[in-house]
Amino acid sequence: MATRFTASQSVEIAVPEQPIPIQHYLRQPQRLVRALADNSRIQQLSEEVFRLKMRPLTFMSLSIQPTVDMRVWAESNGIIYLRSLRCEILGFEYINQRFALNLKGHLSPKEFSTGTRLEGRADLEVLVDLPPPFSFTPKPILEATGNGLLKSVLLSVKQRLLNQLLADYRYWVISQTKDRGLESDSTELPILNAE
Repeated sequence: MATRFTASQSVEIAVPEQPIPIQHYLRQPQRLVRALADNSRIQQLSEEVFRLKMRPLTFMSLSIQPTVDMRVWAESNGIIYLRSLRCEILGFEYINQRFALNLKGHLSPKEFSTGTRLEGRADLEVLVDLPPPFSFTPKPILEATGNGLLKSVLLSVKQRLLNQLLADYRYWVISQTKDRGLESDSTELPILNAE
């Protein structure tokens, strides 16, 4: 009997004004992926598909390390979508054969009178057929523990996104404007004075 765990997380990020709008930056999904996870844990499989080796997770006394293949793509309206394609639990064949992970997310730029904001949401669902003795644990305890674990995973992804995305966007804008020869006048780059 499979046990279902779920978690959702929303994010809202105020985007500082830059010489190049963030919509241009968002057309490169690989940059978003690198903002979500450390480079050493990401393998790019194709233009839109990435393999992410997650940090080890401890569920009760069970330690697992999922590897997730996900598709990340940008629509012409600037919205980035993320979907898990497959998942593998390395080193734990019993769980691997009885484990399904479904991750859906999006991040979209919204224009307000006060500036641009990025709004997003991620939904994570795991179905797993747990081995004994876990299968004898009362379902409410299992669900509370599993849901809490998924929530902590999404929260850590959100924190990394909040810390890394705008820093990478700033870096990208600076590299793009330098390529165009604008670096001689620092007033062109308000971000240099912002911190």
